[in-house]
Amino acid sequence: MSSNQLSNDTPSIVCKIATQQQWEQMQTTGVLPPAPIDVADGFIHLSTEQQVPGTLAAHFAGQSGVVVLHIRVTDIEDNLRWEESRGGELFPHLYAELPVSAVERAESVLV
Repeated sequence: MSSNQLSNDTPSIVCKIATQQQWEQMQTTGVLPPAPIDVADGFIHLSTEQQVPGTLAAHFAGQSGVVVLHIRVTDIEDNLRWEESRGGELFPHLYAELPVSAVERAESVLV
């Protein structure tokens, strides 16, 4: 599967792991403030729901105030690419701002 080609098993929801502060700012401004890694890489790092536990363990271990934002793929699909990342797995990457309107729900998690 190429980076822009979606298959029938493409999930309808992808996730962005954010801080509580980013989530609160997003609700105020209407868009997610970018994390330093997103700025450095030029896209917003997302995960599928199945990839969230690994992403939490790899990048958020020991942090408090972590929120998983569940994002509707249909709201962002024009700027979403599936690209190889950790372990050769395909991860969703968003090459645009993430609007609060695309968030289906937010879930606080303990890491």
